[in-house]
Amino acid sequence: MLRVRCLRGGSRGAEAAHYIGSRLRGAFTGWVQRTFQSTQAAAASQNTCAADDKAASPVPKDCLVCSYNEWDPLEEVIVGRAENACVPPFSVEVKANTYEKYWGFYQKFGGQGFPKDHLKKAIAEIEEMCNILKGEGVIVKRPDPIDWSVKYKTPDFESTGMYGAMPRDILLVVGNEIIEAPMAWRARFFEYRAYRRLIKDYFNSGAKWTTAPKPTMADELYDQNYPIHSVEDRHKLAAQGKFVTTEFEPCFDAADFIRAGRDIFVQRSQVTNYMGIEWMRRHLAPDYRVHIISFKDPNPMHIDATFNIIGPGLVLSNPDRPCHQIELFKKAGWTVIQPPVPLIPDDHPLWMSSKWLSMNVLMLDEKRVMVDANETSIQKMFEKLGIATIKVNIRHANSLGGGFHCWTCDIRRRGTLQSYLD
Repeated sequence: MLRVRCLRGGSRGAEAAHYIGSRLRGAFTGWVQRTFQSTQAAAASQNTCAADDKAASPVPKDCLVCSYNEWDPLEEVIVGRAENACVPPFSVEVKANTYEKYWGFYQKFGGQGFPKDHLKKAIAEIEEMCNILKGEGVIVKRPDPIDWSVKYKTPDFESTGMYGAMPRDILLVVGNEIIEAPMAWRARFFEYRAYRRLIKDYFNSGAKWTTAPKPTMADELYDQNYPIHSVEDRHKLAAQGKFVTTEFEPCFDAADFIRAGRDIFVQRSQVTNYMGIEWMRRHLAPDYRVHIISFKDPNPMHIDATFNIIGPGLVLSNPDRPCHQIELFKKAGWTVIQPPVPLIPDDHPLWMSSKWLSMNVLMLDEKRVMVDANETSIQKMFEKLGIATIKVNIRHANSLGGGFHCWTCDIRRRGTLQSYLD
């Protein structure tokens, strides 16, 4: 078993904590500062991290759920559905997470289905992806189809739904536990409904099932005057630790976390706040350690197209969004690889993501990776690493906001809990 060194949040994290403290009032302000500091202290403490390397609770023999990292041999996976996918209403949190050139699209089609022809192609691509996974010996499960156009109302807001396309956004598997993320977009409030049948089956097989505190998503959760007009504005705000989500209540998307055995890395983003990170840190302690890392990213939302761990001590790091703590990984002996520039054409619609979905790959094991059939540059990169590429075209599915990692949630990988950060 390797010794473990934990990571600090760095100066960006300190700036973010200062910003939070300046914005919030009274006793709650003090609480947020103390809890964030405790998160940082836990991540920095050598004694806490290196102490009792005790094993987590053993996984029940017949449990179908067991996954500790992103690369052990994949045996069972959930693949999302594009059916009935709807454009989310153009609310403040959606505006903060999308690019200005698509704002007119959201304003016009919010609450309606995505373009039918495009959606039809996306559905066909994901079906083919499922067939290929099955051909590779992986068991594939799918969420239930739901009519996402139905309007719903809570005491705090009204919205329509979005989709059940990206299980990675809402489900995080840690060992034999499935954690349902609370989410941060109002259009995704009821997204968990598509997965409940599957999760109940896994629960009945012996898995743990946890639902994180569901936020009210009241107006106070969002900075209603969040000022974004350009990429430069976004860079400046992110550097100052300013995001559209406040610290009113915990929120997070599961895709802002990425696993490497006992060490789980997370970013503070437009959809994941410090309260959400602190909830996860306390929930997973002491068997797992949650480390906050940050990036030079004008619009952080989901970590896996920025920092994608593909093997023990092997990580893809987006050259356009450098990690502020990358030297700590290098000192620990990790190999940091910068993937090549994506080849996706400028005129291809990417309504909710960037071109860097090219690095949003799914590892079937340490020597096999599912990668976009059109991205020949990154295919060559993997081949030089001795990793065989399984090529699948999901270009139209990319438009809905995700690559292979986003479209899947690995339920079972054949491996054991280990420490990979020396």
